Amino acid sequence: MKLHDGTLYWPTTLTTKFSVKSPKQVKKQYDAIVIGGGMSGCLMAYKLIKQGLTVAIIEKREFGQGSTAANTGLLQYSNDIMLSELIQQIGKKEAIRFYQLCYEALNDIEKIANELPEEVDFVRRPSIYYASDDKDVNKLRTEYETLYMNNLPCEFWDEATLSFYMPFKKPAAIVTFQDAEINPLKFITSLMNYLQDQGVNFFENTEVIKTSYENQLVHLQTTTHLFRAKDVVYTIGYEKNQNTKKEDTVFNRSYVMVTKPIQSDTHWHDKAMIWETKRPYLYLRTTAEGAIMIGGMDENISQAQVDETVLEKCAEKLLKQTKSLFPHLEIEVDCCYAATFAESKDQLPFIGAHPTKPHHYYLLGYGGNGTVYSALGSKIISDLIVGRENNDAHIVSPKRKDTDKHLFSSTA
Repeated sequence: MKLHDGTLYWPTTLTTKFSVKSPKQVKKQYDAIVIGGGMSGCLMAYKLIKQGLTVAIIEKREFGQGSTAANTGLLQYSNDIMLSELIQQIGKKEAIRFYQLCYEALNDIEKIANELPEEVDFVRRPSIYYASDDKDVNKLRTEYETLYMNNLPCEFWDEATLSFYMPFKKPAAIVTFQDAEINPLKFITSLMNYLQDQGVNFFENTEVIKTSYENQLVHLQTTTHLFRAKDVVYTIGYEKNQNTKKEDTVFNRSYVMVTKPIQSDTHWHDKAMIWETKRPYLYLRTTAEGAIMIGGMDENISQAQVDETVLEKCAEKLLKQTKSLFPHLEIEVDCCYAATFAESKDQLPFIGAHPTKPHHYYLLGYGGNGTVYSALGSKIISDLIVGRENNDAHIVSPKRKDTDKHLFSSTA
């Protein structure tokens, strides 16, 4: 499956590369094997080595070249589904706890970023979530009150306040604090170098063909080696998985455009990340190099593959939308790409144990907040693997609470 098409931005910013140091031989057995060498896989491996486990990561392509390279690097505790809406869906206690987990995950990502030897452009930023039109103002105010009452840092801005801080007018906005931005490719590259130095074995261009459970070990037959492990974690991102049910996930295609570096004063309050209530929504952030990254125009198409003409037209549309918000800026298109992403029907990630396959775990951060989901999910799964109680696992379990529906097909 082709996960992105066009010209990616983050590879142009890399100053450090990752080079796989292939082990002389595969260990007789590992404590855990992670399948998938992207953001989720590396965060998972990090949590596992912190538990003192021996770990290998298997990637069927090259490491970090899947969805991670197309990740826009916005890290927020808010989600595509508002807290007030999530309360109606799963109940107050669990919805609030899920938002708290997202908030805590931002702190975990910052801690990891600070532990890495290279700069990964992690910067705390506020987020401005504006009402696309008047009819969304009451919804935003309800959401603000819900966030505020549950001690999540935020403010409500009316039209006058928003126009004071930003060069555009919208009916209202919620501003959330302690969100962050990151260069996802710098982050994962530095993290992989760190993991390799800590003894994690990396195997790229290695695809899993078959798995079985024998003699209390998971056996993985791949295109290059036979692996054995006590536990295996699938962190396969947006790759379509034959073990999952199609009706529980939706695959879409999104577009991202990056401008050339901006030379003039942007009048952009704290370089806040920006998104809106309309669906599909427009979202914007700045980069450490002084560019603006804009995403949106989501389509219900799973394949990222598009031709150059389509990309050029989408880039011009995203440019036009950006100029409507920042009319005083002289901005030009630098690059544009399309990328596949997935979301669950209930807009929560799938994290936890397979219901029938022993010692098989899944970390699938489906949704618009995938990096945050990967961070909170890696903590949950590491707890499950080492036998430590985790009181939050049921919220994101592949088998949802109080329902007989779950992520996996009956034949999995």
